[in-house]
Amino acid sequence: MTVKLKAHYDGKVLHPHEHLAIKPGTEVTITVESADAVKGKEYSFLDTALSMDLALPPDFSSRLDDYLYRGSNGDSQ
Repeated sequence: MTVKLKAHYDGKVLHPHEHLAIKPGTEVTITVESADAVKGKEYSFLDTALSMDLALPPDFSSRLDDYLYRGSNGDSQ
């Protein structure tokens, strides 16, 4: 079961803002992401694409349709 929920931290304990449908004593894994971090820097599509470090052929942008619709090497299928 995976649940995404909001909670607050009182300095010692995380308090969920809603009821969790799990039995007491159930072991869980928690990933903490502060609300402020989510509201941080906005990334553009270009930022995301560049961060992927893709290996594309030099003519990729000029032959985009060929690569997308005619095969991975740009040849007709």
